[in-house]
Amino acid sequence: MAAPEKAVLILGGASDIGRAIALALAQSQWTIRLAGRSVPDLQREADDISAYSGSLVTVHSFDVLDTASFIAFVDALPDLPDVVISAVGLLGEQHRAEIDLDQAKEVIRSNYEGPALILSVFAERFLRRGYGSIVGISSVAGDRGRGSNYFYGSAKAGFSAFLSGLRNRLAVNGAIQVMTVKPGFVRTKMTEHMKLPPLITASPEEVGEAVLSALNRRKDVIYARSIWFFVMLIIRLMPERIFKRLRL
Repeated sequence: MAAPEKAVLILGGASDIGRAIALALAQSQWTIRLAGRSVPDLQREADDISAYSGSLVTVHSFDVLDTASFIAFVDALPDLPDVVISAVGLLGEQHRAEIDLDQAKEVIRSNYEGPALILSVFAERFLRRGYGSIVGISSVAGDRGRGSNYFYGSAKAGFSAFLSGLRNRLAVNGAIQVMTVKPGFVRTKMTEHMKLPPLITASPEEVGEAVLSALNRRKDVIYARSIWFFVMLIIRLMPERIFKRLRL
């Protein structure tokens, strides 16, 4: 008898990374539920993924900044997914955020407040059911604050800490996985204006395959390319008096 298909909900499903994760799981016969602000964009992605993989793909309207709608959003889903993945993110503009509180607030809420709160809702539902997996796409930018992106980095640091704490809390259950993904540099629309070093820059497809593999192995924290573990270890251990002289 064939194993029953699993369902995954991907928040931020129209993003490059969200789409790549969806495609990787769809090719492994998962049912895919894509959620995000633009339903037309999601539908285009859903049609492509379904045609390529043959898997069922549905779309759902979701705004990570509309926290008041979170409970109703979860209640309206066709079912409680086996896995929920937050691929929501907003790089924003650091220089603008330094003088524009609305921009700073949007970056912080998009990368930390919204993702943490919606995953909290799913954590409680998974606890009541008895199993599930929660995946958050965080960032190496959260491992140490840098002058060039500290609004984005601090929000991702908060999100990583949230996932770590949730993982610690749910560890006693054993049946609920909480995974933090730190992709490092990825070639996406969000980074297309940046010059990225090839050695430490992954494709969205690499991230998708890494997430699928890590779900199967029930990993806690992963980097899309393992070299990032060592890069960030060096950066974290660097004395502050030296680090603050760098223009990073």
